[in-house]
Amino acid sequence: MLKIGLTGGIGAGKSEVSRLFAAHGAVIVDSDVIAREVVAPGTDGLAAVAAEFGPRVLREDGALDRPALGAIVFADPARLQALNAIVHPLVRARSAELEAAAAPDAVVVHDVPLLAENGLAPLYDLVVVVDAADDVRVERLVRLRGMAEDEARARMAAQASRADRLAIADVVIDNGGPLEALAARVDEVWAELVKRAAAA
Repeated sequence: MLKIGLTGGIGAGKSEVSRLFAAHGAVIVDSDVIAREVVAPGTDGLAAVAAEFGPRVLREDGALDRPALGAIVFADPARLQALNAIVHPLVRARSAELEAAAAPDAVVVHDVPLLAENGLAPLYDLVVVVDAADDVRVERLVRLRGMAEDEARARMAAQASRADRLAIADVVIDNGGPLEALAARVDEVWAELVKRAAAA
């Protein structure tokens, strides 16, 4: 089994690369998806969040009210830490379950947005960074997600810098151009990953 950490700044195209790897047969372990699953209605995670933050973070239907929770935790680093202390261990445990269920010769791609920020590179056999110039990312966030330019730049500034991400990369996938070029580069990288998985 080959364990890949996949990351990239907002607007770089990490989700598209993850989708392309999945199409090749990679086992995708998506931290964002799992983070939502572990606080779904009826889970111990949601119960723990409600116990910590009170009923105001629940909607009428019992689901997590993300905007209400966000308003609390993003205004107070200590409250954000309290939330992370609940959610992160649950995400790690679920990620480990998914990885353990993969075939021995699988390429397991952990899609981790904050891999650089949280110092997680040592957990993986290889770190793949999806990269694009800041101006390209801003343009995408404005065009594809409807963000104002200042909002896009603020979101980018809140993440690790390009230099920080590139410093932990074993493989860089440049996504500054068209989708066809990205798909061709992912094909190349995939062939190399399969070779490494077989050797491992």
